[in-house]
Amino acid sequence: MTSAATTWPPALVGTPAVAVIERALERQRLAHSLLLHGDDHDTLVAIAHAIADRLLNGPDTAAKFSPAEHPDCFNLRPAGKMRLIGAEVMRELIGKVQVSPAVAPRKVAILHEADRLNLAAANIFLKTLEEPPPHTTLLLLTTRPYALLPTIRSRVLHFRFPAAATLVTAAGWLAWLGDYRAWLGRLADSVTDKRAATGHVLTLYGLLARFGKILDDATATALAAQKEKFPAELDEDEQVALETGLANGLRARLLADIETTTRDFALPRLSAREADNPEPSRVASRSLTAAVENLEHAASLLRLNLNESAALEEFLLTSLRLWARR
Repeated sequence: MTSAATTWPPALVGTPAVAVIERALERQRLAHSLLLHGDDHDTLVAIAHAIADRLLNGPDTAAKFSPAEHPDCFNLRPAGKMRLIGAEVMRELIGKVQVSPAVAPRKVAILHEADRLNLAAANIFLKTLEEPPPHTTLLLLTTRPYALLPTIRSRVLHFRFPAAATLVTAAGWLAWLGDYRAWLGRLADSVTDKRAATGHVLTLYGLLARFGKILDDATATALAAQKEKFPAELDEDEQVALETGLANGLRARLLADIETTTRDFALPRLSAREADNPEPSRVASRSLTAAVENLEHAASLLRLNLNESAALEEFLLTSLRLWARR
């Protein structure tokens, strides 16, 4: 099956990390094990596929396949509701990369969400990192690199990639971000009395209700589109894990957009230093730092399966206290 070349994500073309990888590929000196990490798993998958395509579909290769279909490209994903990579499937992967390639000069193994390795699987994989099979490249993908064992992190070459995606374009999301920013402006610019406080609280819970609806609709739309792209060989546990990962990834992107909007709101106030009254700038600095920390805390609670509405409610209530001018 002939396949068109897999390109780098357009937003990352020419970036230092991509340039380094391209030079290593041209010189045939790419490390045997790479850790690709960043904020967006889809971006990491696109990078991994671009690397795999260049390794497996050289100019002298007669049969060219897309990385998703290539017989010498192996994917290992979390499975089941716990979304873990266990020892048994790790042994299966190692068995596959130990044999000679079928059609390409090399083999590539892609470990999706490598931070989901359980301890037994991680220790088995560590032995492969220490003595890698010949003509094999291992690509580890994760949005949480420090959740990996330090012994694994120390044996791979690290590349960090920013998310190639822009703001989430789910229906109603841009309007939500606009209303959230306007709410912060009213909190910061007006002295609160009982009537104003009631209005701020009502706006808060309106934002919370709309967030839940936007997230549900966006997740359903994304799942419907993504199911058509699921590899045919996925079993039920792997599909459940992929669907859960997709929903979690979308939720993380929404939170990242909230953080970006919060920074965009605060930066003009940070730069507006008045010689006779520097206090507003200091307040904005303290509020921004605390707001970002609180949002990161909310994201960590979500990874522990706290309901997203409860996590966002805590963040918005904290924001009410942080930004309200008294």
